[in-house]
Amino acid sequence: MKIANRRAATVGALAAGTVLLLAGPASAHVGVDPQQAPKGGYSTVDFKVPNEKDDASTVKLEVTFPTDHPLASVMPQPVPGWDVKVDKKKLDKPIETHGEKITEAVSKVTWSGGKIKPGQFQQFPVSMGQLPEDGDQLVFKALQTYDDDDVVRWIEEPRKGAPEPEHPAPVLQLTAAGKEEADASSGDGKATERTASASGDADSDGSDTTARVLGAVGIVVGLAGIAFGVLAGRRRAS
Repeated sequence: MKIANRRAATVGALAAGTVLLLAGPASAHVGVDPQQAPKGGYSTVDFKVPNEKDDASTVKLEVTFPTDHPLASVMPQPVPGWDVKVDKKKLDKPIETHGEKITEAVSKVTWSGGKIKPGQFQQFPVSMGQLPEDGDQLVFKALQTYDDDDVVRWIEEPRKGAPEPEHPAPVLQLTAAGKEEADASSGDGKATERTASASGDADSDGSDTTARVLGAVGIVVGLAGIAFGVLAGRRRAS
């Protein structure tokens, strides 16, 4: 029995190691976190950059923003030790957001001057919006430059049902916004009121239940006391 258990444990360990070996290279590429965001809203997206080399450091990241779905607002968050440059491009067709006509949009963001050493990774946060409502994803092509002058081009767009390409581009999936998300983004506060009302009802129900239980316990205790007194009186009389 012990031999069988040892064999099972060995097989399990080998299988787990194989999974890790297969998953390692596929996950070690420039990506986005989170990987999805609601359509029509604003989101803060981290471009996650792992260093894939053992003998060189990443010293620059260039991210190209899609021109088929231009974003009116793109604001990088400062990253200690890194310089950031934002390039804009004039739009062929102006877009309108919040009643304002936008004639140019961010085309590329570049981080440089820092260093991602071997065995490390760095996140580069960007607030972006308004996310398109007529698309299912945004593809951000990225170039990763090392201090040995090697440039890795993460520009291949993944295709549904096809194997992952060797150098996939970061992709942000766009999902349908739920009703509560839409209420929150419009600022009407209805979702908050509903939540507060439900919480108040729950507290009221809980208080009523507690009062009923305590009342019942009091009645039982009182009856027990009366019965004890009657029995004690009879014993004294006898």
